[in-house]
This record gives sequence, C-alpha cells and structure tokens, in this order.
Amino acid sequence: MREANSFDIFLLVLLGLIWGSSFFNIKIATYSYEPITLALVRVIFASAPLILLCKFKKIKIEAFSEEWKHYALIGLCNIAIPFILIAIGTSKINSYLAAMLMSTTPLSGTILAHFFTKNEKINIFKVIGVLVGFSGILFLFLDKIIINESNYIFALITILGSTFYSIGGILTIRIKNKGNENVTTSTTVWSLIFLFPMAIILEKPWQADPSLESTLSLLYLGIVATGLAWLIRFRILSVNGLVFQTQVAYLIPIFGVFFGYFLMDEVITWRVMISLSIIIFGIYIVKKNNKGLN
Repeated sequence: MREANSFDIFLLVLLGLIWGSSFFNIKIATYSYEPITLALVRVIFASAPLILLCKFKKIKIEAFSEEWKHYALIGLCNIAIPFILIAIGTSKINSYLAAMLMSTTPLSGTILAHFFTKNEKINIFKVIGVLVGFSGILFLFLDKIIINESNYIFALITILGSTFYSIGGILTIRIKNKGNENVTTSTTVWSLIFLFPMAIILEKPWQADPSLESTLSLLYLGIVATGLAWLIRFRILSVNGLVFQTQVAYLIPIFGVFFGYFLMDEVITWRVMISLSIIIFGIYIVKKNNKGLN
C-alpha cells in the first residue's frame, strides 16, 4: 500500500460525499417505496457492476462454493438487514440524523471486535473513544426537537442497522483471505437471494405507484450510492488499504448534515452540532488506536 496522493484524497472525499448523500435520498425514496423493495433495488444495481468487475478481472465468484454459508450469513447481516433497517429508520427521522447515527459503526465495531477477534482487543484509549462517541449519541437523544416520543424507536432502529454493519464486518474478517472483490460480490448475490422473495411476498412492489422524485432517488441509491461507491471503495482499498478507507467515517455525518440542512430544509439545533463534534472526536480516538487494520 502506498501513501495517499491528492487523487486518492479526492476519491475518499467523493466516497464520503456519495455515502453522505445517500441518506436524504433514502428519505425521499421512502415516500413511495417500502423498505425491503428499496433495499432490493439498491442491491440489484450494486450486483451488476460487481459481477462485471469480477468477470473483467477474472475473479471467481464463490457464492455457491463449499463455504456458501459464510457468504450467505454475511450477505444477510452486512447488506440485507442493515439496508432494510436504515430505510425503516430514515423514513421517520431526519436524514442527517440517520447519517450521524450510522457513523457509530466504528464504535460498536470496536466493542464487538474485542470479543470476537484476536487482534483487535480493546484498550483504555478505545474505551475512552467509545464512551466519548456514544455520549454524543446520548446527547442527541436529549434534544426533543430532533428525537422525541414519535420517532425515538426509529432512531434506535437506525442504530441497530449500524450495529449489523459491525456484525457483518466481524464475520467478513473470517474469510478476508478470499479476496475483497469475491467476498463483496458473493455476499451481495446472497443478499439479493434473501431480499427478492421478501419483497415479493411482503410488499408486492408491482402494486406501488411511486412518484418520479422517489424513483430518481432510488435509482441514485442503486447506481451511484451503492454500485459506483463500492467500486470506488475497491480502488481505495487496493491502493491505499483499509486504514485510509475507514477515514470516510468522519466525512459521512458531515455531508449528511450538510445535505439535510440545505436540500431537505431539516432543522439543525445547537445540540446537533455539539453531538456531531463529539461523535467525530470519539471516532477519531478509536481509529487512532486501531493498529490492526492494515
């Protein structure tokens, strides 16, 4: 892996911008689409470029190999479940709040990694980082303008979606020697297998009467925020490594707040800005002490 140059930094910022913009598009898409259908369309558009990438690079897709259970479980925990939970949560809370709550992934991941990995044990600095980060989340819940009796359950659902990303990440570590492109494509295929019958049976998407605005947002989520973003992520991982790529966690909530305020006219309180600063500082402490992510 090499040191990041200006183009690498540009790609990282672009990835943060794309993922940060996904939350207000999820919000708009939920106006017309049910959460499972929304997740399904995202995965369909993500699968196409991933499969083409593997074909182009002549990488064998091992989704249905002897280790199919690993790919299936990761596809369920790392893609299908969090995509659904995020859509459910974002439908009832501000889009920027969803971005901020999703940024807790490195914090919950640090806790899970301590118990389920050998090389990522927690230390006093990580404990401080986790406590600082989650204190920022707790401070958000004291802001009754943003989180109240009508939507706090949906805020918790969003945090649960973030936690499932962490669970999926821990599971992925067990098969990291299988290649990033293969693992991502194979797990995406399995998430498609899970989501397709669920959407057909539970939501009957062909009966939907979506608005053009929601449809455009859904297409953006599938093509740009999932398909293109994952290809950019591949490039960053292969050139600069995981440590550099994880720095995107700082950018996502910042862009999420920016888009929520300027494009969605969502209310930003002083508590939100303080919480954002605390959360980012907590993530910084945790990441600075994650020496095993290479």
